Amino acid sequence: MDLFETDQTQRLSREDAAAKLRALADALSRHNSVEFQKNGHRITVDVPDEVELSVEIEIGDENELEIELRW
Repeated sequence: MDLFETDQTQRLSREDAAAKLRALADALSRHNSVEFQKNGHRITVDVPDEVELSVEIEIGDENELEIELRW
């Protein structure tokens, strides 16, 4: 299978960012999958019942909250 990789960065209000996170969480809990689009192609990624969740917070000149799921 070909590698599918996407990296999207957007500037959003805090409320809009929270809405995107809620939509992603809803897709994971309801459908056991998430959908992404890139160059007009849509891909559905199946997510197993158990995943590894990592949360990383960096405080400094720029603050960062990174959330990662692995399986």
